Amino acid sequence: MIDTKPTTNGHGPATLEAPVEANVKLSDWARSRKMYSRLIGALFLVGFLTYGVGSGLVTSLVGASNFLSTIAASQTILVIGAFLMFLNTGVDVAKGVLFFPILEKHSKRTALAYLATMIVEVVLLSIGVLALLLIVPLAKHAGEAGAQTLGSILVQTNAMAYQMGEMTLGVGAVFLCLLLFRTQLIPGWLAISGLIGYPVLVAGTIAEIFGIHIGLYLTIPGFFFELVLPFWLFFKGFKPEAYQGQTTV
Repeated sequence: MIDTKPTTNGHGPATLEAPVEANVKLSDWARSRKMYSRLIGALFLVGFLTYGVGSGLVTSLVGASNFLSTIAASQTILVIGAFLMFLNTGVDVAKGVLFFPILEKHSKRTALAYLATMIVEVVLLSIGVLALLLIVPLAKHAGEAGAQTLGSILVQTNAMAYQMGEMTLGVGAVFLCLLLFRTQLIPGWLAISGLIGYPVLVAGTIAEIFGIHIGLYLTIPGFFFELVLPFWLFFKGFKPEAYQGQTTV
């Protein structure tokens, strides 16, 4: 009996190899896309937690009117809190850097604008943290004239740097959300929540700078986006179009 195995141009069957190889590559690409999205989402949560916890520790020490006299006994807590706040610097820069190749595929201008605002934000926040750290050596002179006043100025410097940093972040995030909405890389309702929340956040920071203390309430809409987005990225990820698209100016 003659063996009649199918051949292609005199070669053995190869019809199954290409689809299998393509499926493997597609599966690897999907896993890579998920990992990238989850990394960005994780950075959002890490930044939120580190700065929030650090700020809480610092505020618990410098909130009183005569805080300088008590710092010497609790300076370790102050340093830990400041370190956690400073750790947010690397986290925010990493977010901007990781977002850049995704945004660049759709708009170079938006990618650069968002990265630039993130850099300005972390510089301002770092200035505030350094001001807080100066309280540690100042506490050794707590009983001297003018020391408490200088300590209060350092606390206010941090507060002002924070408000200006958040204002800068809010402006950059508006451009980010506009692009995310236009490209539908995340659900439209989530991008719209950012488009509402960040301008409100900017308004709150401006109010705080001018002594109108309503900023805490106006941060809530922006925090909704920053809390929901990381969970969405972790479980769903950006749409595949995030890694495609034609670059525009």
